[in-house]
Amino acid sequence: MGCCTGRCTLIFLCSLQLLAALERQIFDFLGFQWAPILGNFLQIIVVILGLFGTIQFRPRYIVVYTVWTALWVTWNVFIICFYLEVGGLSKETDLMTFNISMHRSWWREHGPGCIRRVVRPSAPGVAEDYSYVSVTGCIIDFQYLEVIHSAIQILLSLVGFVYACYVISIFMEEEDSFDFIGGLDTYSYRQPPQEHVELKPVKPVGK
Repeated sequence: MGCCTGRCTLIFLCSLQLLAALERQIFDFLGFQWAPILGNFLQIIVVILGLFGTIQFRPRYIVVYTVWTALWVTWNVFIICFYLEVGGLSKETDLMTFNISMHRSWWREHGPGCIRRVVRPSAPGVAEDYSYVSVTGCIIDFQYLEVIHSAIQILLSLVGFVYACYVISIFMEEEDSFDFIGGLDTYSYRQPPQEHVELKPVKPVGK
């Protein structure tokens, strides 16, 4: 196959997906978002598997990639619904941290233009280490940044799914063609046609 084929395009798409997943994994680690961290880790593993299968002509690995891609799209749609609070979901819950901590998205306090201030209460009887964070001046709210990240993942996954199906079909056609040609060669060398079999006369046995 030449470099302008669907195989090379799929390699390029897998490389983009890998970079996007690594970038997202870094910021999810900074925000202690354990559910997205687990999802990103699986995404990185499967994309590497799909990349290897595409380079090494292994259609089974690409099949695994296509199945996971459908699940990955579903997960990112859920994240969009979560941050946009669709269907009763709330971005203020601890769902993304498996309810084991109160951490939020890293972009909540470090988005573009955000000014972060730590305010300590002056009320008596409050512990000295107690404080809360005030964030102002954000150009884009953190939930929209998370939605943009998920939308990019969905776009890359859908295009990758289409090209993966195309590459799988090409690989299967090539395997069928190779088996057909090999079958003819095997027949011609190992099983000669019956009309070339030498016939010998049989002498009658006397009584």
